[in-house]
Amino acid sequence: MKKKLHEPQPGSTIILELIQYDEKYFAGYVNLGIDELLTKQKTNLVNWINLDGLSDTSIINKIGEHYSLHSLLMEDVLADHQPKVEEYDDYLFFTLKMLYRIESNVIDYEQISFVLGENYLISFQEKEGDLFGPLRDRIRLDQGRVRKKKADYLLYRLIDIIVDNYYIVLDEIGQQIEQIEEEISRGHTGHEFRKIQRLKKELIFLRKALYPLRDAMSKLTKDESGFIDPSNTRFFNDVYSHVAHLIDSLDTYKDLTSGLMDIYINTQNTRMNEVMKVLTVISTIFIPLTFIVGVYGMNFEFMPELHLQWSYPLVWLVMIIITAGMILYFKYKRWF
Repeated sequence: MKKKLHEPQPGSTIILELIQYDEKYFAGYVNLGIDELLTKQKTNLVNWINLDGLSDTSIINKIGEHYSLHSLLMEDVLADHQPKVEEYDDYLFFTLKMLYRIESNVIDYEQISFVLGENYLISFQEKEGDLFGPLRDRIRLDQGRVRKKKADYLLYRLIDIIVDNYYIVLDEIGQQIEQIEEEISRGHTGHEFRKIQRLKKELIFLRKALYPLRDAMSKLTKDESGFIDPSNTRFFNDVYSHVAHLIDSLDTYKDLTSGLMDIYINTQNTRMNEVMKVLTVISTIFIPLTFIVGVYGMNFEFMPELHLQWSYPLVWLVMIIITAGMILYFKYKRWF
């Protein structure tokens, strides 16, 4: 199962954030107006413009007009797309799913889009909050190599953070698989079928998110437009390797989920066979007893046994002996 847990509502607030830096300079601004943000752009710095919320199309259109973004690109920003990368004359467009966690058996995710230009990176997010807080701190504190690199390296870091969080979601799915397998082994076969079906839907969603992402990363590593510095290609190759590894893990979990279904069906069949075995044994035991009772329940006048003093307890004794003998025989044969 999949769902956007915090979809932007019409009229909700859009948060604009601007981070500017180079090797010696840093500045960060939050809750700027769109006009103020655009006037603060500096071509000699890396400008990271982050937009949280897509409800106000007038702000998005102003950004598009300022950077001369293609109308089709703007449509892709506002739509729910599979991961892809597109190259334009002056910028590069990249979009993918950003997964957070599994809450109440639902994958919390949002669509995030990036526009990479010569000295800027624009990130369009559907809702407030993201995974990039630690990276913002590293940029502010000048930790690592981010401040020494251009906007393409910033794009790599953001994509890498998103992809790394896929591992957390996959690990949660792995834990769910182990939990369901344990429940089946304990005989708790009440809701396992629905849980397995939900797992299959989650894996299908992840498959739709990861396979196109692998193709997009492959195209990004072979970028010939000049937006990616050749010295940074190895970093994007590393992300591509992570995506390929995630797909391998996804295929493994898919096989495990199919195996869970087989285990569930076999467990159900085994339980049904056990029930049928018990019912068959009970029926078999009662067949001779029913025969005896049926014989002496007939209304014939001349039945000598009916007039004997010990006939009633004798019949009971015979039925008890037959029952005990059959039970011992079934035990000996290990039929139950």
